[in-house]
Amino acid sequence: MQRRSPRQHRPLSLLAAAAVLSAASAPLAQARPAAPDTARVTRVTRTPAPGVTLTSLTYGQRDADDVWTVQVNLPERADGPLAGAPMALGPRGTALRVAEALRAGGFEPRVEEVTAPAYADRPPGVLGWTVRTGRYADEAGAAELAGRLRAAGFTVRTRYTAQDGTDEDAPQRVHVLRVDPDAFGGRLVADHGPTLHGTERLTALIGAAGALAGINAQWFYDDAPGGLYVKDGRLLGSATRGRAGILLERGGRSLSVDTFTARVTVTAGGETAEVDGVNRLPGTIWNCGGVGGDLPTERPQHDLRCTDPSELVRFTPEWGAPPAGPGAEAVLDARGVVTEVRAERGAAVPPGGSTLQATGDAAAWLLRTARTGGVLVFDERVRDGRGRQVPLRPGTTILQVGPALVRDGRVAVNAVADGVVRDGPDQTFTYDWTVRANPRSMIGVDDRGGLLLVVADGRRPGVSEGLGIDGAARLMVSLGAREALNLDGGGSSVLATSEGVVSHPSDATGERSLGTGLLLLPGAADRRAAAPPVS
Repeated sequence: MQRRSPRQHRPLSLLAAAAVLSAASAPLAQARPAAPDTARVTRVTRTPAPGVTLTSLTYGQRDADDVWTVQVNLPERADGPLAGAPMALGPRGTALRVAEALRAGGFEPRVEEVTAPAYADRPPGVLGWTVRTGRYADEAGAAELAGRLRAAGFTVRTRYTAQDGTDEDAPQRVHVLRVDPDAFGGRLVADHGPTLHGTERLTALIGAAGALAGINAQWFYDDAPGGLYVKDGRLLGSATRGRAGILLERGGRSLSVDTFTARVTVTAGGETAEVDGVNRLPGTIWNCGGVGGDLPTERPQHDLRCTDPSELVRFTPEWGAPPAGPGAEAVLDARGVVTEVRAERGAAVPPGGSTLQATGDAAAWLLRTARTGGVLVFDERVRDGRGRQVPLRPGTTILQVGPALVRDGRVAVNAVADGVVRDGPDQTFTYDWTVRANPRSMIGVDDRGGLLLVVADGRRPGVSEGLGIDGAARLMVSLGAREALNLDGGGSSVLATSEGVVSHPSDATGERSLGTGLLLLPGAADRRAAAPPVS
């Protein structure tokens, strides 16, 4: 059995990258000499606007341990069937049983211990055991073996070992947009397409807004942003209780990472009820963390779909056309006056107004309490991690994404509370999404108030492997972040300027359409052409 231990030291390649980037962002006359480790780091830097630098870093190297292999899935029960087995890793006893079945079939298995690093709310330790077989220099060899294993009744997938999340010197390409608030006259804003219910490419958002640059922001589900979304003081998206996010004020000159909750209530006919969601499909709670009896849990669980058959969901004009279906609905004008009460859902939202949809038992409550000509009063309260109410005023933006990566200049990943460590015995999601290397997008702020928008390319074997969540946090610390937050990643990771995409999106089709983006808008003095690259 091969044992793998978590590595807690900072990778030399990150230190080298940070040294090069620090030198690149300083005035040329004050650039520090490169340390010996920077010999393997290359950079290209340009200046899209005064006070804005864009640096692409290439570092790390492929080594003899970077091979293609085949992972053999484990059953949920120790004695469960191997065909259709769903788990990438599991208990050691189950892994040994699968390994024995492989040997009986003429294959040579390896049982490998998988560890997770320390997170702010979880100590380091064993996540489970995985079973692998074969070592190949290219994917074709692993794919051929995978075909033979499937024919023998096993459930398998190919893996590239440099993307296990433990190789601290794996090849990486990282793109860093750094904004000096004293020299840049523009602002950072959150934006979405013409409607919330729909997605747009980042380059389209940049073009429509006349932005200098941008980065992908929130996750999106059912073609809409997921998580708390406050834009210019308006609450446009439901909160996932207790998940991390960023609070932006003063055009991004004030940025803080925190955890957020939101409580929305409505009073009708003298009775007050909890509003389960804002601008999302009733009955579907992606990432869980909702209120009012959601199943299977009200705890945050990333990428898990919870459900609730009885809900009140508010729709604002930003959503677009609300979903139709059985239930009830109140249509309100801009003053909150009820203009119509309907025994079904799907009415258009009046300009400046809203609709309140109800399903299940909530439909009977709405039909009983809402009256045409009456007023529905909504109360919206957002609170930070200390329970303090966050004023929702013009200029306030909140994007709930997560997990948190850096707090007070130190790695601080709230992995369990944020739901990126899954509840239950099956830790496949935790392994694949949190521990293993993936493309990552990040936002941070340094001690001087400088803004960092960062994308690490990934899923490019031998070119750029990507990062685990712990690696993303350590990268942001190496780049000088005092506070940092993980943004949506994977195929959604993209950094672009008005000239086009800078990073290398991992989807085969290229740039993905997004729910929201963070855009860097120029000030009046920032609209000059970008300087040529400096190598």
